[in-house]
Amino acid sequence: MSSMGKLAAGDKAPAFTLPDQDGNDVSLADFAGQEVVVYFYPRDDTPGCTKEACQFNDNLQAFTKAKVPVLGISADSAEKHQKFQAKYDLKFPLLTDADHSVGEAFGAWGEKTLYGKKSIGSSARPS
Repeated sequence: MSSMGKLAAGDKAPAFTLPDQDGNDVSLADFAGQEVVVYFYPRDDTPGCTKEACQFNDNLQAFTKAKVPVLGISADSAEKHQKFQAKYDLKFPLLTDADHSVGEAFGAWGEKTLYGKKSIGSSARPS
């Protein structure tokens, strides 16, 4: 891992198992030997997160053709994920990282500084 705790190109992704929107466990190991898109977002049905999810959904055919599954991860509950999926007709799994442990392992959750103020939260944004 890079010195800032975020994954760098070529780093091995941390193993995880999380429940999806239907309560089924999804493990990174389920995709062994494949490329997979794992993206973190702060919350279901917020403007930025909705735009991001819809962009993945709009391009899902290309990901599917390339045999690259997409997994969205936030701390939201399965019930919230189901409502978010239904509202925007999202066709990929949304996983619940309730304690943020997977986000921390990937460097997508932790201390951040915004406008000089430190807080704990999602640092899932483009570098």
